Amino acid sequence: MILVTGATGFLGRNLCERLARKGYPLRALARPTSDTTFLEALGVEIAIGDVRDADSVRAAMAGCQVVIHAAARFRLWGPPELFEETNLWGTRNVLATAYALDVKRFIHVSTIIVVGPQPPGTVITEATPYGPYPGDNYARTKMGGERLALSYAEIGLPVIVLRLGALYGPWGHYAFNRLFFEEFLRGWRVQVHGGRHVIFPCYVGDAAAAIEAALTRGRIGEVYNVSGESISHRQANETVSRLAGRSSWRINFPGWVMINFARLLEFIALFTRREPFYPLNLIPYVFEDWHVCSDKARRELGFCPVSFEEGARRTLEWYRSIGLV
Repeated sequence: MILVTGATGFLGRNLCERLARKGYPLRALARPTSDTTFLEALGVEIAIGDVRDADSVRAAMAGCQVVIHAAARFRLWGPPELFEETNLWGTRNVLATAYALDVKRFIHVSTIIVVGPQPPGTVITEATPYGPYPGDNYARTKMGGERLALSYAEIGLPVIVLRLGALYGPWGHYAFNRLFFEEFLRGWRVQVHGGRHVIFPCYVGDAAAAIEAALTRGRIGEVYNVSGESISHRQANETVSRLAGRSSWRINFPGWVMINFARLLEFIALFTRREPFYPLNLIPYVFEDWHVCSDKARRELGFCPVSFEEGARRTLEWYRSIGLV
């Protein structure tokens, strides 16, 4: 039996669909407020609980030989304690329980963002050291969670860490999906610095395939980058535009305009208490170059990502199915 945390999220949904289709017995740790209808339709066993509650984690993990820890709070705005509760203390609960119950394999889902922005020209590999302490609550707490996972590997828990690129694909509505698909499809045509900065997209189906491969092929205690080819914002915009049958025209804004715009929105958010349309925490994602190498995952996990052209085509097909295109 495999326990999946974060099963009702963007990655979790795609992952459970793949694993259930392959015949893996699955149990999902899901909060009482989560919609688990699609999981139940897949034949996934539901364990009600929360990674922040150690007792519910232990009850859910009983009898499981493998844990895939994909639960995380991923937002670009919000108070630090909300991120710490899930990404740090929740991760600690899951790791400690897995260690106590002697699980046979633990897949920790991390993110390439944990290394932070790197000097120009740097290619990010698994050996790239963590950068300066991240100011972004998500990146900071995911880095802490990854370090916790690797510390448990040192004392005998069979941990494998997968650092995912910027996820996009069916069932996604946030981050990459929003910036490069949904805003464009709704008529928002903004580009920063002429689209020259480099991003690291990872099609969600490829991430799910890599996680499945790590169940049998991943080496204990190792870290794997899992990302597609790094491309420029302009390349991504032009590809999505062409596949959607629309003009690739964009308004090019200098960085200082967008940063000041984000500052204004952050100020307004102090009163609305709602996430700004453009949070300041987008800056390292949008204004830095992320050249990522996934050769290790290709060699050891058989990772073979689709091209951005193909991933974008599949994503747009899904948007058509829900009526957005």
